[in-house]
Amino acid sequence: MCGRFAFFSPVEAVQSWFPEAQLPALKPHYNLAPSQAIAVLRDTPDADREVALLRWGLVPSWAKDPAIGHRLINARAETVAEKPSFRAAFRRRRCVILADGFYEWQPRESEAKQPWFIRAVDGGPLLLAGIWEHWERGEKPLQTCAIITRPANEFMQPVHQRMPVMLSFQGLSAWLRADGIEAASAQLLQQSPELEMHPVSRAVNDPTHDGPDLIRAAVD
Repeated sequence: MCGRFAFFSPVEAVQSWFPEAQLPALKPHYNLAPSQAIAVLRDTPDADREVALLRWGLVPSWAKDPAIGHRLINARAETVAEKPSFRAAFRRRRCVILADGFYEWQPRESEAKQPWFIRAVDGGPLLLAGIWEHWERGEKPLQTCAIITRPANEFMQPVHQRMPVMLSFQGLSAWLRADGIEAASAQLLQQSPELEMHPVSRAVNDPTHDGPDLIRAAVD
């Protein structure tokens, strides 16, 4: 699963990737955790494109308590189209979650789990497939999202059995349109850029830590 990631690209870079999109104020974050606001790219009802800040942890529109979002930070690609919590968002409200890298923890027999930082070999952004929802049962509307995950590829398997679904820039529009669900999505969910990883400090275990030192390679 993907439970922690970083997004620190400057706003000028984000605007160059998506020149047609409206952008909010973006701050660099090196340790984004569930329930925090994360940057997502999505299409608007007016057929425009925007980058919005949504809370990580999807709250279905029918949920009575938004606390359900704490359990719905990820959606499995194999079942997202059928699960009651995700299927409506999968069909009508797709998004792309912007990241520069993500963390996974490798189990060890005699020590605490070792965190690893995973990023694209070329240093480019990771475009994570996501879904989002709009919830209106509280005092004010709430917009939330979840990251879609898939079985780990050969590169990721030594660290974790699952990984985020990662899209290419060329595949964004087809994903966001949410048309041709069965065929197009099956193809998109197999994409992945070339990745690299390195061990990092266990300071990342604490979500209150948020600085560039977290992504530096750990020194034994």
